[in-house]
Amino acid sequence: MFNKFYLSHMQAKHKKYAGPVGISIILGLLSFMPRLLIVTFLSKTPEPPLEWWQTSVIYQVYPRSFQDSNGDGVGDLQGIRSRLDHLEYINARALWLSPMYESPMRDFGYDPSNITNIDPIFGTMEDFDELLADVHSRGMKMILDFIPNHTSDLHKWFQASKAGVEEYKDYYVWTDGNLTANGTRVPPNNWKSFFGDSAWEWVEERQQFYLHQFLKEQPDLNYRNPKVVEEMTNALRFWLERGVDGFRIDAVLTMFESADLSLNEPLNNRPGAELWQYESLEHIYTSHQPETYEVIAKWRHLADEYYQKDGNYRFLVTEAYCETIQQAMYYYHTGADMPFNFDLVFLNRTCGGDCVDRAISNWMTNMPIGKWPNWVIGNHDNKRIATKMGTEFVNAMNTLLLLLPGTPTTYNGEELGLTNIEVSYEDTQDPFGKRFGPERYHEVSRDPPRSPMLWDSTHSSGFSNATKTWLPVHPDYEIFNAEAQRKAEGVTPLKMYRDLSLLRQEATFQRGTFKPLLVDENIYSFVRELEGESLYYVILNFGSTEAQVDLAEQGLPENGLVKLNSGDFHHSDYNVGKEIKLNKISLNPGQFLVIKYDV
Repeated sequence: MFNKFYLSHMQAKHKKYAGPVGISIILGLLSFMPRLLIVTFLSKTPEPPLEWWQTSVIYQVYPRSFQDSNGDGVGDLQGIRSRLDHLEYINARALWLSPMYESPMRDFGYDPSNITNIDPIFGTMEDFDELLADVHSRGMKMILDFIPNHTSDLHKWFQASKAGVEEYKDYYVWTDGNLTANGTRVPPNNWKSFFGDSAWEWVEERQQFYLHQFLKEQPDLNYRNPKVVEEMTNALRFWLERGVDGFRIDAVLTMFESADLSLNEPLNNRPGAELWQYESLEHIYTSHQPETYEVIAKWRHLADEYYQKDGNYRFLVTEAYCETIQQAMYYYHTGADMPFNFDLVFLNRTCGGDCVDRAISNWMTNMPIGKWPNWVIGNHDNKRIATKMGTEFVNAMNTLLLLLPGTPTTYNGEELGLTNIEVSYEDTQDPFGKRFGPERYHEVSRDPPRSPMLWDSTHSSGFSNATKTWLPVHPDYEIFNAEAQRKAEGVTPLKMYRDLSLLRQEATFQRGTFKPLLVDENIYSFVRELEGESLYYVILNFGSTEAQVDLAEQGLPENGLVKLNSGDFHHSDYNVGKEIKLNKISLNPGQFLVIKYDV
């Protein structure tokens, strides 16, 4: 387990490998201080068993796009249930279910009007219970998206608060605002929502402004009111009682804001940021407030109550896009098992080996002692990796995701190597995208990575038998669908993903040490090692030109066995199972090798 390791900065990445002698990597000398690569020799002691969230691949399912069971063109819970074999095929043992709560769908479920009920578009609570039972019967776990920052403006709490009902009056953040010389009411400060413009909305009925850090239809809850904390804690308890195994806690960075609503946030002078945009301000009063960490710690205590009852660990992961690595790291101290790591999400085709190294070392060298790393390469809010990096780099990116130390999270469809789809303005569903009109919607729309899952070559790729699906099906569904990829003779992204996820089950990748090896403008490579187990070298070309590599010069053995390759070599030199010389390896852009050496 990583709490026995100490991680280092990748200072030795250009130096010779010290050899297979039980090297351990130290994951942190101090929680928030830069660290140097330190190679140490530790006596072998029995390691405690890893928890399920450390050994599993977490697979994110976006319910609207996974599988439609009733022919309305929208995915649902019974549809997900019918496709659990796919998760088993790719060896994903944890299902993260994006919101399926009752909602007016102004932000597709991230605006819940009842966070303890299922929206009819996805099914019923009985459907949910059946899905959960099926997941558990397969030895898998279920993680729910939990949305604590806000509710829908149609939530009964907000409707009562807006009407001034005493019990709910302070469930949200309300203010009189400021009065101008001509008698006009204006917001109390310059705070902006993530979607631009003021974070304050005037309500005539109440004669006050309310805060919304997201859409105006998503009013922020007031966590300075103990009743709100109690309500949301009870919501978590509701789902824990039903048997869920963990929560991805959405948008935790904005749960609290300064109690002093008169404070303006300073401009950050970011190049390219327009004054109306969220990015134009330093969010020192509206994000990462210390009270947030106290609430998450309370929820950790709740999760641990259930762990103590039945021995099944309840997992908590926080979601926060942070300005600094220090902000991200602090969530490790809140009781969350980990904050999601988005450093790989933002890679694109300009990123070569050095760039990949910076993204990885940024997390690993700053992670506090005893904590566990994690990796994400895509989700429902960001471009697909094949679109950002190019289809030839899909297998290389999934290799990083699955063979680096820690827990990987995969967004549905990334294992197929899907690209974004083109969505016309007429077919656009994302409310945020629609607000920018037909001229600019494509700049901000989140629809392109949310297209329906591709299952086979039938109508709508097996996703639905409806005449029209909620978003268009990918035009290349006959090529990229899961069935075609499984049956193909050669290597496909899906079969490669499966091979990688199975390889990840080996002890060396579960708890072995990690050390970057050769890194340059093209190449990123690393070593995974565990005493008494096979040692592995992973070498990838993220550059734009062919790279010649001499691994023997790095202190590695002269020969090694090819365990996996990227499948796109036009020769047999690097066939799987072949012993190769390590002094002259040639890789084209996007190609990789996983080389095994038995100590």
